[in-house]
Amino acid sequence: MNNVFVYCEIEGTTVAEVSQELLTKGRKLANELGVELEAVVAGTDIKGKVEDQILPYGVDKLHVFDAEGLFPYTSAPHTSVLVNLFKEEKPQICLMGATVIGRDLGPRVSSSLFSGLTADCTELEIGEYDDIKTKKHYDNLLYQIRPAFGGNIVATIVNPENRPQMATVRSGVMQKAIYEGKAKGEVVYPEVAKYVPTTDFVVKVIDRHVEAAKHNLKGAAIVVAGGYGVGSKEGFDQLFTLAKELHGEVGASRAAVDAGWVAADRQVGQTGVTVHPKVYIACGISGQIQHIAGMQEAGIIISINNDPDAPINKIADYVINGTVEEVVPKLIKYYKQNSK
Repeated sequence: MNNVFVYCEIEGTTVAEVSQELLTKGRKLANELGVELEAVVAGTDIKGKVEDQILPYGVDKLHVFDAEGLFPYTSAPHTSVLVNLFKEEKPQICLMGATVIGRDLGPRVSSSLFSGLTADCTELEIGEYDDIKTKKHYDNLLYQIRPAFGGNIVATIVNPENRPQMATVRSGVMQKAIYEGKAKGEVVYPEVAKYVPTTDFVVKVIDRHVEAAKHNLKGAAIVVAGGYGVGSKEGFDQLFTLAKELHGEVGASRAAVDAGWVAADRQVGQTGVTVHPKVYIACGISGQIQHIAGMQEAGIIISINNDPDAPINKIADYVINGTVEEVVPKLIKYYKQNSK
């Protein structure tokens, strides 16, 4: 009771990386609260195929729902699995990925249980809260932290009364790590029919197409990212050339994507991809909160900007004052000379 739960998303029998990231964070939250970490996974023919991808992240109890119709994902049965399980287990926290599935499933579950849900969190912490109106004091609440009002502020959202406290998090925001401590590692296989009515399986997936990622922006060790200051699509061609020399990937700010200079799947930030490269080269990026949320954990941040007061310069390890047109060609020339 009152444990931390993580919904584990799967593709066939492969657990999504965002779920493993959330298990790592969930374990830390559970330790801080002095409770257990539980995980839920639902699919078809997954028994014995997913446990080793989930238990190493510090899971005390894993609920494996295995039945025909649970994969590919459809809304109704997965909602019933979580809603009915949560009515039994009464978790205090539930985390899931801010993916296509998480964005569909999360609101359905929270609506059914009359609980709150904060989407696209960038941080999760445990803290206290004093309600000014009711004069009530609350300990050990989940701080659900995310940019708000167009990214102009960072909001900390709490849910004092209703349970579970629910949050979705984008892939890459948290970092996954095998748990070094001891966890119970118990696995249970509930009877799906007790949780999911047969009417939930009325919707069947006739055809399904999954397209592989065109690049590895999230996993790149070096990211060369461009903003509106790059100036044009041709300017981004220079960034692609630099990234090729550095064996890195190209990212972009939302402004550059909206301008049509680069594909949307290269957008870094709150509404894009979160990256953790060893080196992040920000070219012509002002540094709005939404963008910084997606790259602030980079090992080294280099800012190329002709505005010495650009917000991104405040978090950069190195700042090169100058235009992208001036600086990037020199970097390309230098790396070509020194990579032979």
